[in-house]
Amino acid sequence: MTKPIQKAIFPVAGLGTRFLPATKAMPKEMLTVVDRPLIQHVVDEATAGGIKHFIFVTGRNKAVIEDHFDRPFELEHTLKSRGKEKELALINDLLPEAGRTSFTRQQEPLGLGHAVWCARDIAAGEPFALVLPDVIVQARGPSCMAQMIEAYHGLCAKLGNNAKINLIAVEEVPMDETHQYGVVSVGEGDGRLWPVNGMVEKPPKGTAPSNLIIMGRYILQPEIFDLLSTQEKGAGGEIQITDAMKTLMETQPFYALKYEGRSYDCGSKLGFLQANVAFALESKELGEKFGADIIKIAADLQRKA
Repeated sequence: MTKPIQKAIFPVAGLGTRFLPATKAMPKEMLTVVDRPLIQHVVDEATAGGIKHFIFVTGRNKAVIEDHFDRPFELEHTLKSRGKEKELALINDLLPEAGRTSFTRQQEPLGLGHAVWCARDIAAGEPFALVLPDVIVQARGPSCMAQMIEAYHGLCAKLGNNAKINLIAVEEVPMDETHQYGVVSVGEGDGRLWPVNGMVEKPPKGTAPSNLIIMGRYILQPEIFDLLSTQEKGAGGEIQITDAMKTLMETQPFYALKYEGRSYDCGSKLGFLQANVAFALESKELGEKFGADIIKIAADLQRKA
C-alpha cells in the first residue's frame, strides 16, 4: 500500500550571507514576513497539507529555531497574568504537537543534497516532503503542500499503490529568466501535471527545455538517501539534490505539478520585500490600510518618474 506523506525535511543550516548584517546573529529563517518568521510560514504550509513530523536540518547558531517551536513558559506566564488570551492562543496554536519535531546537524556546508542526507535516519523508509524555507508560497486555495499531496495520492491511485512516485512543484517563468533556475523538461500531461523526462540546473540562456522551474517543494522516495550517500560533488563544489534526482529518475517516475499560487524567493532581498508586500495586502488586519498606503507610494513614484 502507498504510504502517506507524513514527514517533511526543512534544510535550515544555511548562513544567510545575502542578508548580512541582519543575519550575523539571527538565522535567516527567523526573518519575518509580516508577523511571523519564514520558518513558521513553511511549517504552516506543511501542516495544512497533512504533514505530522517536522525534521529540521540545522547548523551552528540555529538554536533559536528550535526554541521557536518550544513552549515559551515565561512568555505564557506574562500573557496569562496580563489577560492577553488572544495572544496566548496564537502562540499555542502555532506549536507542533509534542514529539513531532526533530533536529539534526549538518556540520559542514556541503549543499542541499548533503543536508537532505543528514536526515536519512529520521525519515528512513518512507516517502517524504522536502520544503525549502527560503521559498514561501501564496497559494490559491489549498496550500502548495496540500496540492502536492493530493496530486501524489491521485497518481498512486492511477499507477498502483506499489508505484514509487516522485513529485516536483513547478511554476512558469518567462523564457528569458530560465537561466536563473532549475528547469524540467516534460512529456504529455493534463495541463497541470506532467511526467518529467529531464532536469537541468541553470541552463545557459536560450537552451532551457521549458519554462517550468523547480521552486522548492518536492515529494521524494526514500531511495534518494542511498544515492545521496555516494553522490559526488556537483555545481559549486556541493552535493546537489538535482543530481541525485536525475539518477533516481532512471528507475522511478517523476512528475511535475504546476501548483496554483505564487512563490517568493525570500533568500533574495527583492523577493523578501515582495513577499512582505503580498502577504501584508492579504492580511485581514492590515490589508486595506496597507493597500491604501501602497497606492499613495505608487502615485509618488509616478510623479517622480
